Amino acid sequence: MKRALVLGLARSGEAAALALRSEGVEVVGYDRDLALDPAVAGRLAAAGVEVQLGDEDDALLREIDAVIKSPGVPSDRPLLVAARARGVPVLSEIELGARLLANPLIGITGTNGKTTTTALLGAMFDAAGRAAEVVGNIGRPLTSLVGRVADDAWIVCELSSFQLEDVDTLRPRIAVLLNLEPDHIDRHGSFDAYRDAKLRMFERQTAEDVAVVPRGFAAVPGAGRRVEFAGDDALPAEPRIPGAHNRENAAAAVAAARAAGLADDAIAAALRSFPGVEHRIEELREVAGVRFVNDSKATNVAAARRAIASFDAPLHVILGGRGKHESYDPLAADLGPSDRAYLIGDAAAEIGAALEQAGVEFEQCGDLVSALRAAAAAAQPGDVALLSPACASFDQFVDYEHRGNEFRRLVDELAGDAR
Repeated sequence: MKRALVLGLARSGEAAALALRSEGVEVVGYDRDLALDPAVAGRLAAAGVEVQLGDEDDALLREIDAVIKSPGVPSDRPLLVAARARGVPVLSEIELGARLLANPLIGITGTNGKTTTTALLGAMFDAAGRAAEVVGNIGRPLTSLVGRVADDAWIVCELSSFQLEDVDTLRPRIAVLLNLEPDHIDRHGSFDAYRDAKLRMFERQTAEDVAVVPRGFAAVPGAGRRVEFAGDDALPAEPRIPGAHNRENAAAAVAAARAAGLADDAIAAALRSFPGVEHRIEELREVAGVRFVNDSKATNVAAARRAIASFDAPLHVILGGRGKHESYDPLAADLGPSDRAYLIGDAAAEIGAALEQAGVEFEQCGDLVSALRAAAAAAQPGDVALLSPACASFDQFVDYEHRGNEFRRLVDELAGDAR
């Protein structure tokens, strides 16, 4: 590879471009956002990256040996279609990292629980005193490690379906599948296509590798030694993080940690101390006897249902955002007569129809500020006010982190008002 085009210049794209430059590759970095962060553009230009912004043009492919695709870029973008038609390889940022790094890698994917399990596994390596880097969909690009990690360090990598769309040589020594439920159908087009993208993680495993899967899960591609887990497994210690779904995540992390050779005492220490991750059933504070919980990372119905099942108190749940072509009927069925919903975003009308059919009280609020005010006004001491949207955030926010941080800020303001 002498000259590469990096498509999309957010975190993953910037890291990929800088990694390629460190390897002596000529790089064109393209983003159609004319308002690209000047700091990002400056870092890329200083490294010798040719930055192009604005409308797509096939001329960007001139003398290009490979295209590196950021995970946020759909595979049907015209520039990618043109590249494949010309026989130019299209690689994901994860695939590029796999080619540039020889470290043993643990890949973790699934519909829900990826970030929690990835972070928990990283905590287990820390407790064991073993060198490990936690990267991927959790927020730190894999290619950011190029030239910055010891050769013998393990890499614990959260992998989304978007990141797994264009991999050819990625071979995790340990590959963990947590679960598979409908998600991102708006991008992949069907559940089968979504599932196939997830399972690509296993395709190049050999008999020397380990495939960690839910008990009873159908066969996965590849030849990794199969290890099954379930939420009722005996663990070295009970996890600090609550909920049946988190016990499943912990069981998967334990299986992967043991496959990597970590001792049970270190695994147990991490289970007892790991507090969970931001934006996933994250208890923020109590105001006037009401517990406020941030579950902004619940970007699909299955994730929101797990959050709802974690509480036995009356719920005031904020739902909505950009939908993913899922049915909201199962979510509505999980809410009881003492629960109430507050709806925001593009999917509010569709969610409202499901709630009305199920006999659940709800209020159309439009935005997060209005929803939180309404929930706080209606909630009684002992109740839980829960942001668990069951939708993507992109209609009103940059991402789920932006949404969760805004919820935290609003709750802090509410606490100030209460004082």
